[in-house]
Formats: sequence, C-alpha cells, structure tokens
Amino acid sequence: MTETTKKVQKSDAEWREQLSPEQYEVTRKAGTERAFTGPYWDEKTEGTYHCVCCNTELFSSDTKFDSGTGWPSFFAPVDEDAVACATDRSHAMVRTEVLCSRCEAHLGHVFPDGPEPTGRRYCMNSAALKLEPKDGDKR
Repeated sequence: MTETTKKVQKSDAEWREQLSPEQYEVTRKAGTERAFTGPYWDEKTEGTYHCVCCNTELFSSDTKFDSGTGWPSFFAPVDEDAVACATDRSHAMVRTEVLCSRCEAHLGHVFPDGPEPTGRRYCMNSAALKLEPKDGDKR
C-alpha cells in the first residue's frame, strides 16, 4: 500500500483537535452544512479539491458544475478509488453516501441526475473539502 492509499485512522480526540467544529460535524458525524453557505458552492477557481481530513485528492474543478443545489457538485471524482460509497438510510430516505476512501470522512451524497458524461451528481459539503488552486497557492 502506497503512502497515498494507506488508510488514515485517528481517535475522535485527534479529529476534534485537527478540524474546526463544522468540519468535524460534517466529516466525522455525517452532518450537512446548510445550502448556499459553504465557501465552494459557487467557487470558480481552477484546481483540485482535497479531503479536509487527510488531504487525498478527490475532485477536479474540471468536473465541477452548477447544480443549483447550493453545494459544490461534480460529475466525477479524480479517481474512482478516491471515494467510496455506502447506503445511507438516515432522515427517512435511502441515498448513496460518499466517503473519502482513505480516512472514511463523510463528504456528501451522489445522485443519478448529473450531466454527461457520467450522469452523476456528487453533491459535496464545502466543509469536507480543501481547494488547492492550479497556480499552487494554498487556501
């Protein structure tokens, strides 16, 4: 297993120390930020979106689109192995939860109503992401 695919496991206390309260609630407790409140829902900067917990590359701005939902949406991850999916039966619904494959952070959900070429809409929480602009400037 390479360093980039090695699983990241931390205690609850370590996650709380590393993350802001909102990041912790979203990524470690499967929370959801309110629509139109996160910094990336209308972000246009070119770059790569990483997991806020373990820095794994997840999505490229090349696959980002305006879904009108108020959350950053992408039609594909940078690599299918970067994310994992699980059945989410919370809130009296059945949805497909999207997790970071490396640290199991809750990222959001994927829906079958996205644009071509995949037809998928990865509806992510800004609080679970960290944008690294193409020009290399860290945010």
